[in-house]
Amino acid sequence: MKTHTEYLTIQTQQAREIRAITEDVKAALKKSEMTEGLVLVGSLHANAAVVLGLHEANFLEDLQAWLEQLAPARDDYKLGRGFESNASTVLQSILAGAQLPVSFSEGRLDLGPWQELLYVEFDGQRPKRVVLKFIGE
Repeated sequence: MKTHTEYLTIQTQQAREIRAITEDVKAALKKSEMTEGLVLVGSLHANAAVVLGLHEANFLEDLQAWLEQLAPARDDYKLGRGFESNASTVLQSILAGAQLPVSFSEGRLDLGPWQELLYVEFDGQRPKRVVLKFIGE
């Protein structure tokens, strides 16, 4: 068994943004020269997430609305008390998930026809990193 690690640096243009990263992960898989195994896709920030979903405008709006409903921006969070708080963005990233395992077979990601790996930024406009940790053969 071998491992391969790569990092993506993502610079969003907006504070809240969702970006497809499937092609980036496919390129890293090709570079790894592995054909069978798992890749762990993980956000290295407390206010960002990675999810497996649809890269479709209505779904992306629904996802953001759902997360905002579950962890709305409020002034009464203890995190950041007395300062501008990003507690809601950290809570939303916990709900969405910081890490996601994806299997691959015959050198291809095991994704369904509509599935996309998505980077979800909750508090952006500065460079953030995503780790890709491949384990396999």
